[in-house]
Amino acid sequence: MKFYTVRDLRTTTKTLWDNLSTDGEVVITNNGKPTALLFDIADGDFEEILKAVRQAKAMMAFNSMKSKAAKKGYMSEEEIEAEIKKARKGE
Repeated sequence: MKFYTVRDLRTTTKTLWDNLSTDGEVVITNNGKPTALLFDIADGDFEEILKAVRQAKAMMAFNSMKSKAAKKGYMSEEEIEAEIKKARKGE
């Protein structure tokens, strides 16, 4: 996987596109940090690829929220399920 700066987008566009076609993906950095990931979708179904990327981002967000909640001492999934069962039994 090749890395390009935001400036490279303007100055070496042809090289970037060539590498994107060859490698299938490139990373764009801004101030030394990865900020974007470009995928070559020439042979793929745009809608399917977009759906997969959105699902991956949603899963990452969910896992992040779950981790933050665990650090703050919120209930785990098992504890929530136990409370639901307890409430349904009328205890």
